[in-house]
Amino acid sequence: MSQSGRTVPAGTWLIIPVYNEATVLAEVLQHVLSTFDGVICVDDGSSDASVAVIRGTAAHLVSHPVNLGQGAAIQTGIEYALRQPGARYFVTFDSDGQHRVEDALSMLELLAKDEVDIVFGSRFLDDRTKLPALKRAVLKLAVRYENATSGIRLSDAHNGLRAFNRKVAAALALKQSGMGHASEIVGKVSAGGFRYAEVPVEILYTQYSRSKGQSVLNSVNIVFDLLFR
Repeated sequence: MSQSGRTVPAGTWLIIPVYNEATVLAEVLQHVLSTFDGVICVDDGSSDASVAVIRGTAAHLVSHPVNLGQGAAIQTGIEYALRQPGARYFVTFDSDGQHRVEDALSMLELLAKDEVDIVFGSRFLDDRTKLPALKRAVLKLAVRYENATSGIRLSDAHNGLRAFNRKVAAALALKQSGMGHASEIVGKVSAGGFRYAEVPVEILYTQYSRSKGQSVLNSVNIVFDLLFR
């Protein structure tokens, strides 16, 4: 039972890719560990104190010796989680404070009904998320492209908050080490014929994430992925 009073399904593992997020990571981990027992942090070659922060918590730590990219970190986390006894459900969750535990729990509740194999979070199913104009435009372009090429109908193809079952986790085997992993996941879901759903989630674009230039940088990465992958 989580602090919110909602039950976390048995065998759930939260996978958090980490790269130089020591400024906010302790707060993020305190929050998720108050709800989830199974938390895996994959440090992707951080040069700051991220590893020390993780080691000071109950989260499992897996480390890349060099920075390989978010997709590679997620795949490492999935492989680690699959080896844990009783692992059934998997959630990808960002380390910078943008994702909400409450949204992850809602996605897991739907997943646990066994009506779908993967649940995608969407910023566009309600108006809670306040997106910068450039990022909104790029994401809308990305989802039109993904829908046209994958056969899957989504409103938000590049949201990092996802929940999926063991069948999907075992089938992903991500090869795209960078931002292209989001498109690859959509493609694998389509190719595998997995059942999917979207739910509205709120992404918190904080002062911290904006100070890193993340919104603009991620938008550029998404465009690059769409044009050249």
